[in-house]
Amino acid sequence: MHVILSLFPGIGLLDRAFEEIFVGEACIVRGPDLLWGGDIRRFHVPRGVFWGVIGGPPCQMFSRLANLVRANGHEPRFGNLIPEYERVVAEAAPAWFLMENVPAAPVPVVDGYEVREIMLDNRWVGGEQMRKRRFSFGTRDGRPLAVDYVALEEPVAFETVISGNGFGNDSEYYKRVGQAVISGAPPLIGGSGKIKRTATTVTSSDGGGSVKMVRYSIGEATRLQGLSEDFLADAPFTKGGKLKAIANGVPLPMGRAIAKAVKAAIVA
Repeated sequence: MHVILSLFPGIGLLDRAFEEIFVGEACIVRGPDLLWGGDIRRFHVPRGVFWGVIGGPPCQMFSRLANLVRANGHEPRFGNLIPEYERVVAEAAPAWFLMENVPAAPVPVVDGYEVREIMLDNRWVGGEQMRKRRFSFGTRDGRPLAVDYVALEEPVAFETVISGNGFGNDSEYYKRVGQAVISGAPPLIGGSGKIKRTATTVTSSDGGGSVKMVRYSIGEATRLQGLSEDFLADAPFTKGGKLKAIANGVPLPMGRAIAKAVKAAIVA
């Protein structure tokens, strides 16, 4: 059986998707995570043990919200940990690796690997909420990822529309290029896990309209991520901590789609 290393696993949503798709073929081993007091900067691995490496370094550094943090005289708390991801991959020397992050994050660079990237929205693979992420897939021979789209929305060119309320990525939604009217935009969990868009009506081509934002319940957040509503019922976190942990994970529909694409690519 193969062994896959998961870096920055959080509460293990991407891991769960890979466990489902690679059941009986691979075991997922979780590395350190800030959520559990871990520090990747102290983490080292033996060469040749891991078949693959997956994971998503903290994205705050590359979120639009980071501009607001800097405007207040601060820097995003966790900084850029992508170099640590690259270091662990180089140490492990796996057959392949997959990194997940926000669209504005840089593509990882590891000597000896060719990286192919793909942008994916959770709605394109059957998920209920919008969540757009970049997946970077590294192999020795530059294999691409081919995702099967099952489409609540067609995978089309998007532009990002940001409302002027100061929430950055937490309040963004996507509209089709050239389309002037959107009504009832799909929900979106932000990195804080605290807000969602319940009703969005764009009534003019310049983006004018009304937006209503409310807090998620934990049950709503888990459901939108593809989980059962009692997923963290026994976890020793506060409500805010549970929401943040849930929101920072990869939605299960997206995770399953990308895991299937990885499996198809590496057995090709």
